[in-house]
Amino acid sequence: MAPATILTLIILYFGLLFLISYFVSRKNSDNDTFFKANKNSKWYLVAFGMIGTALSGVTFISVPGKVGAEAVQFSYFQFVIGNAIGFLLIAKVLLPLYYRMNLTSIYGYIEQRLGTISYKTSATIFLISRTIGSAFRLYLVVIVLQRYVFDAFHMPFALTVLVSLALIFAYTYRGGLKTIIITDTLQTFFLVSSVFLTIYFICQSLDLDAIQAFEAVKNSQYSKIFFYEDAMAPTFFIKQVLGGMFVTIAMVGLDQDLMQKNLSCRNIGEAQKNMFTFTGTFVLINIFFLSVGALLYLYAGKNGIAIPEYLGKPKTDFLFPEIALNHLGAIPAIVFLLGLTAATFATTDSALTALTTSFCVDFLGMDKAENNTGPKTVRTRHAVHIGFSLLMFLVIIVFNALNDESVVTMIFRVAGYTYGPLLGLYCFGLFVRKLGVHDRFVPIVCVMSPMLTWFISENSATWLNGYIFDTELIIVNGLITFLGLLIISRKADAQTRF
Repeated sequence: MAPATILTLIILYFGLLFLISYFVSRKNSDNDTFFKANKNSKWYLVAFGMIGTALSGVTFISVPGKVGAEAVQFSYFQFVIGNAIGFLLIAKVLLPLYYRMNLTSIYGYIEQRLGTISYKTSATIFLISRTIGSAFRLYLVVIVLQRYVFDAFHMPFALTVLVSLALIFAYTYRGGLKTIIITDTLQTFFLVSSVFLTIYFICQSLDLDAIQAFEAVKNSQYSKIFFYEDAMAPTFFIKQVLGGMFVTIAMVGLDQDLMQKNLSCRNIGEAQKNMFTFTGTFVLINIFFLSVGALLYLYAGKNGIAIPEYLGKPKTDFLFPEIALNHLGAIPAIVFLLGLTAATFATTDSALTALTTSFCVDFLGMDKAENNTGPKTVRTRHAVHIGFSLLMFLVIIVFNALNDESVVTMIFRVAGYTYGPLLGLYCFGLFVRKLGVHDRFVPIVCVMSPMLTWFISENSATWLNGYIFDTELIIVNGLITFLGLLIISRKADAQTRF
């Protein structure tokens, strides 16, 4: 597909998002609308929109790309099983807590349970973790757009990133969460439609009907799901399930981004219906993403298509866009482009809103009545929104200079270090109710824990007879944080035992 055609589609797509943003936020764009969508979101819209936020461009491109590795295949589905368990635990344990405390920022729980410094520390961990994670996700799509669109116009990579973030800011800065609930519903529709249509177009190109396609995927070398043989391997079943469960609890249940949407529902019942519906859909969609990966490699093998290179090395993240944009025809290319754009911007717009909310509430106190009125607070919120957009820009530029791995691998590796202290803080708060902490020492524990985790990870093969940590590294990090909090613990005040 010609770069000019792709660029035209992107412009039309964002034009639609701007139109939605205008109608959603034209009557009200105050802080309550931005932070909580006036606490009036429909649970089914939240559930559907969360699919796009949770999956992102990483799932769209990187997961199908990794299927081709002999030691990987469909092993990612083991991780998805862990994700599903984590989602159910969030719905039954964390959501009732957040609703009972009527929180705008979920880190308000840490403030009331452990203290102000612990609260600021947990909010800071989220800001760092979400900024890095969302930057990685946006990076993946920007390099695809750069390769297949903007290189043709001699547009620098940095400018492509800046324009992308500017467009996201432009349609979210007024309505915030209220706008995103609607735009993410639309974007998820494009994402899900793209998955099914891509499978259809590839099957059509391979002369396969639905049953034949199922058999081809099942009988291919890519379809192995469960790996029990080698406990030392990153794909070992127990490691993947445990890693998926705890990564989900930390990256979803303890993350302001996805929880902010849940907290915009009218009550806990609707929020839980949202999570249960979302969980089932999430598992199903990931099955189809893995199937897309197998079909892509079957198509590439039949047509002699090599994995595209990036910076002189084969990069599996580029296989899907290469086939969709250059080999399947115009309609499949349009479908792919809409799905990729929807997956990525649904994640990034939500993240920027959550980052802005967390900073404004957790550090500027905008959830308090005396700080939540007047045009000055709205201007401050806009400035914070711009600030996080620029910070994400800088992270992407640095990551582009350093990265040579699959983005999905890098995201979960980094999450093991950045989200681990949040896991430890909440576990201590929830399960050791008779103890509090000496608040001033909590930042030291939360800094030391990732450092010790990294040290253990780097030496685990030597110390543990060849054992290499993968996604379960977050459990180690959370456990070290938990033990550190026990060391600095004290008897809790009665009113802080939630």
